[in-house]
Amino acid sequence: MELLLLTIAIVVLLVLRVPVAFAFLGPSLGYMWLTGQSVGLALRLIINATASFPLLAVPLFVLLGVIANRGGIADRLFDFALALLGRMRGGLGYVSVGVSLGFSWMSGSAVADAAALGKVQIPAMLRNSYPLTFGVGVTGAASLIAPVMPPSIPAVIFAGLAAVSTGALFAASVIPAVLMAVGLCIVVFFLVRRMPDIRRTPFSMQRVVQTGRRVIGPLLAPVIILGGILGGFFTPTEAAAVGAAYMLLLCLVYRSLHVRELPKVLGETVTTTAAIMLIVSSASLLGYILARERVPQLLAENVFGFTENGTVFLAMTAVLMLILGTVIDPTAVLVLVVPILLPISAGFGVDPIVLGVLMIVALMIGLLTPPVGTVLYVLSHVAETKVSVVFRGSLPFIVPLLVICVLIVLFPEAVLWLPEVLGL
Repeated sequence: MELLLLTIAIVVLLVLRVPVAFAFLGPSLGYMWLTGQSVGLALRLIINATASFPLLAVPLFVLLGVIANRGGIADRLFDFALALLGRMRGGLGYVSVGVSLGFSWMSGSAVADAAALGKVQIPAMLRNSYPLTFGVGVTGAASLIAPVMPPSIPAVIFAGLAAVSTGALFAASVIPAVLMAVGLCIVVFFLVRRMPDIRRTPFSMQRVVQTGRRVIGPLLAPVIILGGILGGFFTPTEAAAVGAAYMLLLCLVYRSLHVRELPKVLGETVTTTAAIMLIVSSASLLGYILARERVPQLLAENVFGFTENGTVFLAMTAVLMLILGTVIDPTAVLVLVVPILLPISAGFGVDPIVLGVLMIVALMIGLLTPPVGTVLYVLSHVAETKVSVVFRGSLPFIVPLLVICVLIVLFPEAVLWLPEVLGL
């Protein structure tokens, strides 16, 4: 009865658009009180959830993304991509995907990517006669590359929860992220066939050279971060610190970020990190309650009774993530579901790295779907249009993202290829 009341309370609060952390925390504390559990135990569980060395990388990667955002790195990448691809038919669509792919090596957050790049790309597309739905759609879908491509904040959280190598998970995420970019470019190719009036940017080698010089520094950031992690020089946490310091130094040298702006940068980092950690803490308390009620064991028994095929299990996991991602924040889903699905996946012989990549890719699609759809609301604000317009524009681009999920389910060994080559 207590578990039923807990579930109803959480659902009602989520429907009322109460922030996810508080929608979990309030009913969970109510359950602890109703069942005679110590409030002190609840506080210890909440505090211990964030007392993890791997999670220390989260605020540092957030800081890296904030510095890159405020330091105008997105503008530099956009100018270079436009110089290279602007002459192509629908060039700004390819530019949008390319810039998101490049910026993803630094941001790790779809929301940051959408906010930073949307302010640059959407007005540029409108000036060149692209439909608004196309502009917001491709920008929103391309922003989902950021939380998949390393350094990925969801990957850091999954690695901490599943006790797997963050470097291996980063390496495994590269191929799916690149395939996402390729799939989005294919959709752009077909959509721009119906846009005869869009304008192109004349090609100039001089402009390519000029803009190319301006991105050499930023493009060294992923080399330092991933090279350090995969080469064994840094832990992910140390790499995040080195990357943030490098990006700060770079922006100060470029004079695109002034010392007086650092309090705002740190403030935004603290706010974002606090929101993530509050979700992690509240979801951990809820996870304790689910474990106490034997929900993981019951779920495992039902799943094993339904199928003994690992591929079917992965397919079921993908569908579950797609559904949960539409109504709950991805961070909360990871903290809640990973401890439940991890032992079940081991029974099916599924590698936890494959499980992590699949869960992250599927959950990120939820950022483009109502009612949560954080990226939808960000782009709605940036483009000053309705959320329905952004969602309608995003629909064609969701198709290749779903195809990526299917490919991971059918060919999990492809996800593990790069970590195996790198010996991770």
